[in-house]
Amino acid sequence: MNPTRKLIRAGILLALIIVIGVVGYRLIEGWSLFDSLYMTIITITTVGYQEVHPLSGWGRVFSIFLILGGIGGAFYAISGIIEYFVEGQLSMTLGRRKMKTMIAKLKDHFILCGFDRFGEEVANTLNAEGVPFVIIENREDAIVRAERAGYLVLHGVGTSDELLQQAGIDSARGLVASLASDVDNTYITLSAKGLRPHLFIAARASDTEGEKKLKLAGADRIVSPDAIGGRRTAMLSLHPAVVEFLDIVTSPSRPDIEMEKVSVSEDSSLNGQTVKAIHECSNAVVLAINKKNGDLLPNPPEDEKITAGDSVIIMGARKQLSSVENVCQGKLAGK
Repeated sequence: MNPTRKLIRAGILLALIIVIGVVGYRLIEGWSLFDSLYMTIITITTVGYQEVHPLSGWGRVFSIFLILGGIGGAFYAISGIIEYFVEGQLSMTLGRRKMKTMIAKLKDHFILCGFDRFGEEVANTLNAEGVPFVIIENREDAIVRAERAGYLVLHGVGTSDELLQQAGIDSARGLVASLASDVDNTYITLSAKGLRPHLFIAARASDTEGEKKLKLAGADRIVSPDAIGGRRTAMLSLHPAVVEFLDIVTSPSRPDIEMEKVSVSEDSSLNGQTVKAIHECSNAVVLAINKKNGDLLPNPPEDEKITAGDSVIIMGARKQLSSVENVCQGKLAGK
């Protein structure tokens, strides 16, 4: 039986027994409410104290039935209440210990600091993309929501070096500081950068001043929900079809098409290849090239050559993008 449901039933049963006892003594013996309650409690708990008043014949008969029916019911109710708290605490302890073990095994994951509405959306997206992550949160209601969703959670604040290490910052892919306070996100960024200077950090900012502080603290990407919301609303009004297309491409519910950014290194199979060659070997579409000098080249021509240090933004089916370099390696080598 569900522990919560058992606790509710136990509480109702105990209250019912007490009510029956109080009403019975008042009607049969004419005692006061307090005396009736006292007599009921000492009867069903069998503590053996003296009767508050001499019992009449019918009062003794009623006490017999109260003892026979009440003791068993009362002990069932009390044991149910005790069991709920003991098992609940034990289950919580074991569950969080198991969770810490799972967190310790994470590699190439994200650390998400904060699980409000913004953080929950981040978590849901990461989950839909199949990316491992762990949440750091100190509000009980948010922790309960995250655990019910099946997410890994650590209880505390992201400014704690110890907690960041428990979250596996040394092997993490990145960190998202998504708290509502710019000050908290700045401290989280400073703490994370202090432990791992080259960790990728995306931080939430509420205003321009907060963005400046987060940039100085070392955040790699800064997101302002208000600015994004306003910009998106304007774009929806001006270019609804474009925004809808981007939503489709970036939606986790559409695994048949997505966009990806591929960084080209010296030993990459894409180094020195043209846009046309990449399209022919992978069927992916090259949307833009972010050159190593910082220039962005949208819709590059087919003969545009890609060199080490460039980043290629491509679009296609997930299986095409999952490992473009590996897919193209053999085909390009054969040319």
